[in-house]
Amino acid sequence: VQLMESGGGSVQPGKSLKLSCAASKPIFDRCGMGWYRRPPGKELDLISYIGTDGRSTYYADSVKGRFTISQDNAKNTLYLQMNSLKLENTAMYYCAASSTKSCIYNYWGQGTQVTVSS
Repeated sequence: VQLMESGGGSVQPGKSLKLSCAASKPIFDRCGMGWYRRPPGKELDLISYIGTDGRSTYYADSVKGRFTISQDNAKNTLYLQMNSLKLENTAMYYCAASSTKSCIYNYWGQGTQVTVSS
């Protein structure tokens, strides 16, 4: 499985971006997918997750209420709508998927850069 993120860019605070993660084949049937980010000089952390039912979701406190995760099974695509972006949202964003029995993520995209600056 190959994952390809897109949609990153440079925006001002308060603006929105929508990230996409296209999978090379259907992968939503058993394990959920996640969005991670790595801010400059910091570690990778999970910011959002969506379950296989497409309704169970998790958001890190820092993005709750501003970011929305969704998926389109027909297009094998995962999305992250990011609203009211803040300076601290600047990071490389990655999507992740799993083919393991334990649903540990073993597929990662190459990342898409989001830069929020005034």
